[in-house]
Amino acid sequence: MTSLSKRALLKFGGLAAVAAAAALAGCGKKEAEPAAASAPSEAPAAATAEPLKIAFAYVGPVGDAGWTFAHDQGRKAIEAEFGNKVVTSYVEKVPEGPEAERVIRDLVGQGNTLIFGTTFGYMEPMLKVAADNPNVKFEHATGYKTAANMRTYDSRTYEGAYMAGVIAGAMTKSNTLGVVGSIPIPEVIRNINSFTLGAQSVNPNIKTRVVWVNSWFDPPKEAEGAQSLLNQGADVLFQNTDSAAVLQTAEKAGKYAFGWDSDMRLFGPKAHLGSAIINWGPYYVKATRDALEGTWSTGGVWWGVKEGAIDLVSISDAVPADIKAKVETIKAGLKEGTYNIWKGPIVGQDGKEVLAKDVVADDKFLGGINFYVKGVEGSIPSSK
Repeated sequence: MTSLSKRALLKFGGLAAVAAAAALAGCGKKEAEPAAASAPSEAPAAATAEPLKIAFAYVGPVGDAGWTFAHDQGRKAIEAEFGNKVVTSYVEKVPEGPEAERVIRDLVGQGNTLIFGTTFGYMEPMLKVAADNPNVKFEHATGYKTAANMRTYDSRTYEGAYMAGVIAGAMTKSNTLGVVGSIPIPEVIRNINSFTLGAQSVNPNIKTRVVWVNSWFDPPKEAEGAQSLLNQGADVLFQNTDSAAVLQTAEKAGKYAFGWDSDMRLFGPKAHLGSAIINWGPYYVKATRDALEGTWSTGGVWWGVKEGAIDLVSISDAVPADIKAKVETIKAGLKEGTYNIWKGPIVGQDGKEVLAKDVVADDKFLGGINFYVKGVEGSIPSSK
């Protein structure tokens, strides 16, 4: 999610207040004519409410076809829902770190009172800016720290990863799956494990190999990582990166892969088995309504299939009917709250039990995953 040299600012604007006509009516007159006794006096015309100014800081380009593209679709959902009650804008390709703080402060200075930061690395910069601007509401994606005027939100991407894994386990011939990982934080490790657990649910012989590229968006590195996995015998690829490079690499090699965050089927129609997508629209509409109606409060939100935030779409015709049906059953169970992906017994890579039989992982457990499950090869690098 980088390429850090350029940003675009779009759609800034506002509506001016309308002056009360009654105030002008008596201008230049020494004495106004008395009103008829039977006619009630008219109230001054109400000023038009200023629109809520909303800004987004994006870590990648809007055209990445993945993570940032999905967030921008959510921004557009706000505009479609609220019309002239809001004005939205965004800055793309904002790097994680000190530059993020500068950009976020600039967005405050431009009069935005609801600001979304869309990547984990914006957490500390947003906290600093939030402390200095108590009248601005801040929303941070995928983080865990909050303040009185800053809350967190996330999508249960591991649900999409698990459903993709079910398909991968059925489609592999080598029993070796490959994952191109971005940054080794719990979110990404959780997705790798969930993908593996999904595959093992239909094929217990599965092993998963991982290549880390240490970037959210770097198409050349993503393609290089994908090719490395293919060279190691993987015949179905998965990713937690933002471009379509992994899918395109699989297409060229005649292997299978998945889209991630957005529907990527057009980038590799023969390789594409399905896309695990995020729909940010429902949450962004809710957050905006909260701000408009004065009901916004701090805390954390984590939405998944149940809330319409996660889905697996455009499943390939190459996938057997019984596997498609299994995915739909899982999806229905997740929506109803009757299906648990992380339910014991689950064993870690080291052979030790991490969840006992019938124990269901809670969100605290899921949020702190820093281990591989059995079947994932290699070691987790430091995220420092």
